[in-house]
Amino acid sequence: MYIVPMAWLYVALMMAVAEANHPNGTLLGALVTFVLYGLGPVLLVMYLMGAPGRRRAIKSREAAELETANALKAQAQAHDQAQDKSQALAEPDAGSQAATDTVAPVREKP
Repeated sequence: MYIVPMAWLYVALMMAVAEANHPNGTLLGALVTFVLYGLGPVLLVMYLMGAPGRRRAIKSREAAELETANALKAQAQAHDQAQDKSQALAEPDAGSQAATDTVAPVREKP
């Protein structure tokens, strides 16, 4: 997969060397030739070729985060249900009414 970009960079490098060694050529011209004919297009093509892989990675990461969030939500609901059950068992009449007083009030004599 990487053989074509490496070959293209080799060709662009040889073009830059030829530009630098030409009697009318300069090192700046060789650098511009290498960047514009070699490095720029190769980087662009490699970036575009990597787009589907990046998209798959993003989707799998989002799916993992959603799965984790759902697991945490289910765990929190189970914890809340267990707390509600333990609170219901702790109440005397297991309801929302207040328990009656078991000791009768003592009436004081006037």
